[in-house]
Amino acid sequence: MPQISKKGILTPESPIRKLVPYAEAAEKKGIHIYHLNIGQPDIHTPKVALDAVKNNTIEILGYTTSNGSEQYREKLANYYSGHNIAIEKENILVTTGASEALLFTIACITDPHDEIIIPEPFYANYNSFAIAEGVNVVPITSTIDENFALPKISDFEKVITKHTKAILICNPGNPTGVVYSKKEIHQLKELAIKYDLFLIADEVYREFVYDDAAHYSILNEEGMNQNAIMIDSISKRYSMCGARIGCIVSKNKDFLDTIMKMAQSRLSPPTYAQIAAEAALETPQSYFTEVVEEYTGRRNILVEELQKIEGVKVFTPQGAFYCIVQLPVKDTDVFAQWMLEKFSDQNETLMVAPASGFYTSKNLGKSQIRIAYVLNKKELVRSVEILKLALAKYQKEFSN
Repeated sequence: MPQISKKGILTPESPIRKLVPYAEAAEKKGIHIYHLNIGQPDIHTPKVALDAVKNNTIEILGYTTSNGSEQYREKLANYYSGHNIAIEKENILVTTGASEALLFTIACITDPHDEIIIPEPFYANYNSFAIAEGVNVVPITSTIDENFALPKISDFEKVITKHTKAILICNPGNPTGVVYSKKEIHQLKELAIKYDLFLIADEVYREFVYDDAAHYSILNEEGMNQNAIMIDSISKRYSMCGARIGCIVSKNKDFLDTIMKMAQSRLSPPTYAQIAAEAALETPQSYFTEVVEEYTGRRNILVEELQKIEGVKVFTPQGAFYCIVQLPVKDTDVFAQWMLEKFSDQNETLMVAPASGFYTSKNLGKSQIRIAYVLNKKELVRSVEILKLALAKYQKEFSN
């Protein structure tokens, strides 16, 4: 029998999607599920983006250039200038989502058995992308007790070897909602330069920061043109997950030239999606002001309700729209599946993402879940009520 590759076998299931069969089975039984597992915003996509596609008169839907349309890249550069990031269109390569951007980046800067350091918990697909390229992820653990703050720079230095090629961060963070400070970004910059490493920053949630937090890009730092690689996407910013448009931004010409060869091999990013993405850049700031206000309210009510449950611990996110929640259970993989298979209240239940899938260190995150607060406030309150009831029943059922 033909054999599946080792990297295929090693690729983990998504903690966000692996419980889908159980959710589908529950829905077939007529149970309503509150989906807290996936970062699919319920915010409306800007009308200007949808209209750009609806009203388009293209008669032949052809390829665009492999690095993305020049007009879109020019407008992207203008967008970044509004965030004090001085780049040109030549520094941007458009990709089919941030996922392709990350996969291309890892493929471009590593060889098999090289290493990338990532603070954990981290977005689960980073691990999948690394495995696909035969690269080893070296995790450095951040903890809920320390509000998932960036680990000490000395902890990074302890694990740097001759095989280390890059440090990868997500800022604001998925799954934690942490926002790294200007000081922390500067420290990482100094580390990357000291050890001649790439510093990759996934910044797809930059618009979603709350309270007194402020997003600071690695591209705001001077003196690291050869080291900095920024990953971005329109998916969350404009609630356009299905468009699959992302980009890679860097001033390292050798890196961009190499990435371009990979981009050529997959031909081009999708044409209609780029049209929508270009139009989305015309979205007024008022859109983001309203969205941030809405997510701030959702975060506040979610955290407030969670803190009422005995034995539950939650970090108040500073950005993105996720939070890690520690529950009084031993294994949230089992608990999350149990909620879908065997629990409901008034014919309703929850779907959450077990947090162990966001760690690579063994046995970490086993009592944690990730919640995406992408539901309205009323549904979030009801969701926490269901969680409280589920925990009580689960603990009673399995206390022996």
